Amino acid sequence: MLLAGRIILVTGGSRGLGGAMVKAFTREGARVAFNYSSNDADAQATLAAVETAGGFARAYKCSVTDRAGLRSMVRRIEEEVGPVDTLVNNAGVGQVLPLALMEEEDWDRMMDIHVKGAFLTTQACLRGMVKHKRGTILNVSSLAGVRMVKAPVHYCTAKAALRGFTESLAKEIGKYGIVVNAIAPGLLDEGVADNIPATNKADYEANCALGRTGTCAEVAELAALLLSSRNTYMNGATILADGGI
Repeated sequence: MLLAGRIILVTGGSRGLGGAMVKAFTREGARVAFNYSSNDADAQATLAAVETAGGFARAYKCSVTDRAGLRSMVRRIEEEVGPVDTLVNNAGVGQVLPLALMEEEDWDRMMDIHVKGAFLTTQACLRGMVKHKRGTILNVSSLAGVRMVKAPVHYCTAKAALRGFTESLAKEIGKYGIVVNAIAPGLLDEGVADNIPATNKADYEANCALGRTGTCAEVAELAALLLSSRNTYMNGATILADGGI
C-alpha cells in the first residue's frame, strides 16, 4: 500500500499508460481521479477494472486544453474525492509525420496537449498544494524528449519541453514542500507504439539491452514508487525507463 491516503489526479487516465497508472495507484491504496477527452468506453472499462479490484477511482470528461473546464473539474474532485495532493501529467497524443509534411495545426495540437495541458492542469491543482504545504507532481516525458531517437520532431520537442518544465517548476515550488519529477518511458506496448511502423519497433528492440519494448504496467509500477513516501528527496529529476537504449 505505497500510496495509502493519497488523492491522485491522472490526466489522460482512460487507457494506455494512464489507465495502467490508475489501476496501479488504486491497488496501492490511493483514491484516484482521472480525466479523459472523448472515449467514454475506455474510461468506463478502466473504472470497471478498478472497481473489480476493490479500488476507488472517478472519471471526469474534460480536455487538458480547457482551462475553465479543468478548474471546474478540480473543484469537483475536491468535493467528491478530496483535495488533490498528487498530480500526474500524463495526457498526450502521438502522430507519425515528417516535419516537411507537418501543418501548423499538427504542431500546435502536439504542444497544446503535452505542454500547455501540463501547465494548465498544474496551475489548477497547485494552489491547493501550496496551501497545504505539500504535494507531488510527476510529468510523463519520453525517451524521445531526452535522447536523440527516430521519432516525430513535434513529439520530441513537446516531450523535451516537459523536462524543462519539470526542472524549473521543481526549483520554484520546492520551498512549499512540493516535489516535481518526470518519468521518461521508452517504447511501450500501448500508446505511441500503436502508430509507429513495424520497422521502427524492430529497430528499437534491436538496440534495447533487454531486447524488447516495455509495458505500460511496468512503467506504472515505477511511477507508483516515485510518487510514494519512499521517494522523498528526489526533485527535478527525469527518470528513464527504456530497457537500456
